[in-house]
Amino acid sequence: MELKENLLGMDHVGIPTADLEKSIAFYESIGFEVALRTAVPDGGKVAFLRLGNVLVETYESNEATGKPGAIDHLALKARDIEAAFKAVKALGYEMVNDEIEFLPFWENGVRFFTFYGPNREKIEFSQMQ
Repeated sequence: MELKENLLGMDHVGIPTADLEKSIAFYESIGFEVALRTAVPDGGKVAFLRLGNVLVETYESNEATGKPGAIDHLALKARDIEAAFKAVKALGYEMVNDEIEFLPFWENGVRFFTFYGPNREKIEFSQMQ
């Protein structure tokens, strides 16, 4: 399966925030609903907000918060995360993750990996389990 056949479309856009509650309130005020609210293993807080087929992941971070264009990553849905990982590695792109990662988000968790685009933007491929 070619990489483009493996990808199903946009999964989410990741936006860092210094104040998760304020960000949730903002997105709710423009019509988004909280789809998932949880913590990551290191104790950080994250929320996924949905409006139609648009999903925003906002999470507490001081790294890029408040800087113009502070979108941290773009995530695309993969049919087969293992095949996608091998294909991206074969293309020679600089990887953020040395292996496929797992987070206990959603019902059965999500597997993902991230790599850099030509402008150092982070591209994540993910597959819900």
